[in-house]
Amino acid sequence: MKEQKNEMSRRHFLETGLAAAAAITIIPSHAMGSILGHKAPSDKLNVVVVGPGGRAGGMLNSANAMGENIVALCDVDWNRAKGAFERYPNARKYWDYRRMFDEMSNSIDAVVVGTADHTHCVIAAQAITLNKHVYVEKPLTHSVYESRLLTKLAAKYKVATQMGNQGSSDAGVRQICDWIADGQIGEVTRVECSTNRPIWPQGLRTPAQGQWVPDTLNWDLFIGPAKMIPYHETYHPRMWRGWWAFGTGALGDMACHIMHPVFKSLHLGYPAKVQGSSTMLCVDSAPVAQKIKLTFPARTPHNTKKVKYPEVEVTWTDGGIMQDYPKTWPKDKKWDDSGNVIFHGTKDSLLCGCNGTDPWLLSGRTPASPKTQREVPAAPEGIKAETHTVDWLRACRENPATRTETASCFAEAGTFNEMVVMGVLAVRLQGLGKELLWDGPNMQFTNIGENEEITWVTYEEGMTRHRTDPMNAKATAQEMIRHNYRQGWSLPDMPA
Repeated sequence: MKEQKNEMSRRHFLETGLAAAAAITIIPSHAMGSILGHKAPSDKLNVVVVGPGGRAGGMLNSANAMGENIVALCDVDWNRAKGAFERYPNARKYWDYRRMFDEMSNSIDAVVVGTADHTHCVIAAQAITLNKHVYVEKPLTHSVYESRLLTKLAAKYKVATQMGNQGSSDAGVRQICDWIADGQIGEVTRVECSTNRPIWPQGLRTPAQGQWVPDTLNWDLFIGPAKMIPYHETYHPRMWRGWWAFGTGALGDMACHIMHPVFKSLHLGYPAKVQGSSTMLCVDSAPVAQKIKLTFPARTPHNTKKVKYPEVEVTWTDGGIMQDYPKTWPKDKKWDDSGNVIFHGTKDSLLCGCNGTDPWLLSGRTPASPKTQREVPAAPEGIKAETHTVDWLRACRENPATRTETASCFAEAGTFNEMVVMGVLAVRLQGLGKELLWDGPNMQFTNIGENEEITWVTYEEGMTRHRTDPMNAKATAQEMIRHNYRQGWSLPDMPA
């Protein structure tokens, strides 16, 4: 953050004067605002929000509630962003985040990214290389390579980061971690996850013709690094999640919320094997319902006297396909249709809802296990702000050498998101008819042959499904792992 010399002198006087008066009290600079009854201008973060017309609007309002400076808003759709523009009239307005960075880089401290999935990485990567703190909505990225890149860039530039899976900052996830680490359910060898999503159309035929682009939408900027296609209202607004070019389907939308307690509590890393299946798999649109199975090797470095971490199989179902009720299911319990998880342990089963909410044991016990996780403080009383955003804003102010990392910093969220988008790969490559073997460190499948081919459905007519021409499966998989960006769009090099 930039400070003027006169402001530094003023704050130095106040700090030293108050400290001397208190004699034994040491007052951190970020606490001065509360002592003076307001937040000093020099203590405010200059925040910009890319995509305020969508989910990023929530983080925008939280940052404002915490007293930060909202200095710029950027959106490709000014009709959707109209409300945010009106609420923050003093913020500069942009269509293109690249121009915003060019013009305002020296006056920006932190960047919130809440755009469509396929543009998360290009925006966040540039922000990080400009030494800006970043908050990126879930899923972190659209591909495995992009997740790996943001993880390494964040480590290199030492900025404060957070992925927008808000439940990772809540008590439910911490309770799950505590119970499993304490051996309360024994060794976990199988986990089942499910959701009723999607709640938007999927399994769609690609529009045969485009439509006129609304005056308030810059379609070229919405497309960004993806392949250019004609505008159609079935893509935007809101429904882009169901199209592979822009979104990651129900899995990308919800798995970062539902599967995070699984990833964190079981110390998961890269899966060794993955397999997917679904309803009709279209060339461009995610299926109506799908199932993914990921197998993770044993994590022996985390073994303790209380619990071991053997190989574990994690399954995901969506489209309303839920798990079977266990035989001893209590009559007064119901699934959380938006998302639920069952950890099958050798001693007991642990269940929770979306975001790790309301964890409970099938046996009915409520153990008092030692705490293993950092408590994430909520916003001060009277301030309406999301805990997850507040914690990121706190981390933005801390020295990188001593910073307490956020609940979903990229060091963790990056590898976790690779697990999520790996599920997308499994579903899209299901036509190969086999369980795929994954080499995590090198980001490649090891059992796809050089000459194997794959096809997808283009449309269904009567009893006939029309399909694409056969494509080389290995090249197709590699493009999904690391996208070929449209001309004019690029990423920084992967740090060593």
